[in-house]
Amino acid sequence: MRTTTLGRTGLNVTQLGFGAMEIRGPKTWGGREVSDSQAETILNAVLDAGINFIDTSVDYGASEELIGRFISTRRSEYYLATKCGCNPQDKGDRFETPHLWTRDNILRNIEGSLQRMKTDRVDILQLHNPKPGDVRQGNLVDVLKEIRSQGLTRFIAISSTLPHLPEFVEMGVFDTFQIPYSCLQPEHHDAITMAGEPGAGVIVRGGIARGGPESDVAVADRTKLWEKAGLADLLDGMTPAELILRYTLTHPHCHTTIVGTLNPGHLAENVAAANKGPLAPELYRQVTERVAKALAE
Repeated sequence: MRTTTLGRTGLNVTQLGFGAMEIRGPKTWGGREVSDSQAETILNAVLDAGINFIDTSVDYGASEELIGRFISTRRSEYYLATKCGCNPQDKGDRFETPHLWTRDNILRNIEGSLQRMKTDRVDILQLHNPKPGDVRQGNLVDVLKEIRSQGLTRFIAISSTLPHLPEFVEMGVFDTFQIPYSCLQPEHHDAITMAGEPGAGVIVRGGIARGGPESDVAVADRTKLWEKAGLADLLDGMTPAELILRYTLTHPHCHTTIVGTLNPGHLAENVAAANKGPLAPELYRQVTERVAKALAE
């Protein structure tokens, strides 16, 4: 697997990571049914493929518990990132996922995460999409530093989007940023550069656009953008998922992109695509220009 250094953390991460939201189960955000056998198979397949970065969250239903049950014995093989500020509530047929930006809740989050994942620390602890006012009012940076000082996380981080990213970058305290991006969701291109240039690590989510237009879970407007931009004309033997993934990895400040799947075959395809590396400059330019033109029309 191709690797890179995750900014100033110094962690040598695989450019293809695993997004464990995919094993959240059906009660959270319309997830799919996940059997124990499926979870065990895909999590071990991830590690067997050489992927060494796994991202999850308290919000992701069964995800943390399944990680603890099936790969905690292989903990030395992967870096582990989770999120906090979450306050999931079991409503019987579904989990609701409001956030609660208090010191007590964040401390409960990390304690519960470590118990579920059967580990004594995570590598990266991320605030899960707060607003800058939430962070300031709750003194959340101090809470993260407190958790780090206790050895429960190695690095403190945030998962965020525009318009909040510039203020968070300006704080200069976060070791990594998790940001959505792909050629079909390009609006964070410059924000990724803004976060990465000062030395923070960048974790891209959505970097394969959920499989592109072939996927039955593809977001409708991204499918329309794919078609409007005529990206199928540029495939030259690639699948849409490969083109999208390799485009994401071409961004110079994308250190790793987390991709979720339950299908070992899809995982193998993603690994093969990532190992081909970035797109050729001319192809990258054509994709960028076609998408920009389609968005402008």
